[in-house]
Amino acid sequence: MENKQLITFKVAAETLNFTQTAKMLNFAQSSVTAQMKSLEAELGTPLFERLGKRLILTEAGRKFQLYADRMIKLNEEAKMAVSGDEELSGTLTIGAQESQCTYRLPPILMEFKKQYPSVKVIFKPAHSDEMARKELQEGLLDIAFIMDTSKPGDALRIECLTQEKIKMVVSPDHPLLTKSEVSPKDLEHETFLLTESGCSYRTLLEDSFRSVEVYPKNKFEFGSIEAIKQCVIAGLGIAVLPEMAVEADIRSGKMKELAWINTLSPIFTQIAWHKDKWMTPPLQAFIELTHETFKTNKNDLSDFI
Repeated sequence: MENKQLITFKVAAETLNFTQTAKMLNFAQSSVTAQMKSLEAELGTPLFERLGKRLILTEAGRKFQLYADRMIKLNEEAKMAVSGDEELSGTLTIGAQESQCTYRLPPILMEFKKQYPSVKVIFKPAHSDEMARKELQEGLLDIAFIMDTSKPGDALRIECLTQEKIKMVVSPDHPLLTKSEVSPKDLEHETFLLTESGCSYRTLLEDSFRSVEVYPKNKFEFGSIEAIKQCVIAGLGIAVLPEMAVEADIRSGKMKELAWINTLSPIFTQIAWHKDKWMTPPLQAFIELTHETFKTNKNDLSDFI
């Protein structure tokens, strides 16, 4: 199979539309159809099927999608490894949750693009650390930023960058602000504004409540930290969030920090990649720049908030 076919399949599998695929790749639609029929014939199984006007991937197509992504990347890495180009080029696919993307990645990405303008950077949001780990293991990500406790990485190489402080925040007029110390029992009847299931610090918070048999009954789940923050400011409930996400709001007085008895295990921002990953020059450069940025800006990352 040709790399051109793999790229066409990758785009078609993402768009599920041959007309759109043809426009994106500057092909005639008949060329896209012919390439996919040729690929299916070589594999001996259909990759797409039509249900009415909808184009969907078959089970074989979904399985092949993972391998196609890997083969395209491997082809790029092979060219890069033997080209000997002085200027770094290629593609980096980076995964991270919203908090990392908003508060940690901007200075790193800005400096990386300044130093290596020919490297294409693709950012893929990960809704949980587990999703990021899974996509690293499947080769869908080159590298990921995760926020988790320090634990073995199995197939992954994981390096801690910095420990994150976790804050419990409320609106400026919340009654619990009068308490010099807030225990889990004080929180049992409060409304909690939570990140999505799978978030490491949410999991640790719920585990800590269960360990003392405290079960808050009122919960709202959000897919956005920014939405949680606005609801805290409006007085809808209590949130537990990384300091990097709330320090500016606490400083401005929009929200306040509770004197919460925090028994959570330490949480770290970590950078991770597959242990068998071919360390291309762009990947190596990105890792080195990340370490240098965290080292240099350890005490002033708030400048980017």
